[in-house]
Amino acid sequence: MDIIERAVSVLMQDGLIVYPTETVYGLGADALSDEAIRRVYEAKMRDPGKPISIAVADFEMLAVVAHIDARMQEFISVFLPGPVTVVVPARRILPDILTGGTGHIGIRIPAHPIAQQVIEQFDAPITATSANLSGAKDPVTVEECTAPHDLFIDGGKLPGTPSTVVDLTTWTIIRRGTQAKAIEAFLETH
Repeated sequence: MDIIERAVSVLMQDGLIVYPTETVYGLGADALSDEAIRRVYEAKMRDPGKPISIAVADFEMLAVVAHIDARMQEFISVFLPGPVTVVVPARRILPDILTGGTGHIGIRIPAHPIAQQVIEQFDAPITATSANLSGAKDPVTVEECTAPHDLFIDGGKLPGTPSTVVDLTTWTIIRRGTQAKAIEAFLETH
């Protein structure tokens, strides 16, 4: 069994994986499982009122879990896959705890091949929070991944610049990261 198959097996059992992205290491769990999500909050020692982003494989999977209009779709087609998290209205299929009671969800389509393969083979969204304790440095190496997990997928040292978070319901940047200037230019012209 290769590492991708092992990761999918862990996810199917409500387990936690650490996986590489094009930014930092993520802590992945089945984003449709209340039990798996509870484990993510416990592992990170994260306040349950704070939302957790998810990662999807493609636009089709994104549309299953979020309400997307034509303008949002245009933004997504330009910047995803890539180091950008979009905040959009969540569909009821997602557990409420993921949204932190906001009704909105942060979603990424990672450009990293390992993250893509895991999500594609799992065939469902996974959590996309960083693999560290809440408030700790974003993890770019194995040693910095301090959140407890069941499986670690080593992607070597990662770039470390977090994704830019863009709220597509208000068309504002919540957190500046990679590609922030290009995103600002897009928002000004659309």
